[in-house]
Amino acid sequence: MQIEVLKSKIHRARVTHADLNYIGSLTIDEDLMDAANLIANEKVHIYNINNGERLNTYVIKGERGSGIISINGAAARKAAIGDLLIIVSYAVMDFEEAKVFEPAVLFPGENNKLT
Repeated sequence: MQIEVLKSKIHRARVTHADLNYIGSLTIDEDLMDAANLIANEKVHIYNINNGERLNTYVIKGERGSGIISINGAAARKAAIGDLLIIVSYAVMDFEEAKVFEPAVLFPGENNKLT
C-alpha cells in the first residue's frame, strides 16, 4: 500500500515579495529550500496564516541567503507582503517506509533566516 505523507514543511515563513506580473510559482531562498529538502519545480501547498487562503504551486530557486519568499503570478492575490505562510510538500511512499520517515520541518527566524 502507498500513502501520502508530509515530506517538507517551512512553518511561518514571511512573504517578502508579491509579483502579480510574474509567470507564476513561489520563490524560496535556496538555503531554505536545501534545509527543507525542496527542489526547483516541486509542487508545494501554501497555507496563508493571515487570511486562511490555500493554494498549490511550484517552487523556484531564490537567491541564497536572501530570505526571499515571493508569491508570484495569480497567487500574489492570495497573500500580501508580511503575511505568514506554511509551505508544505508531500511524498507518496510505501506504508512501512512512511512509519519511519522523518519529514524536514523548519521554523525560520527573523527575515526568514535559518536559526
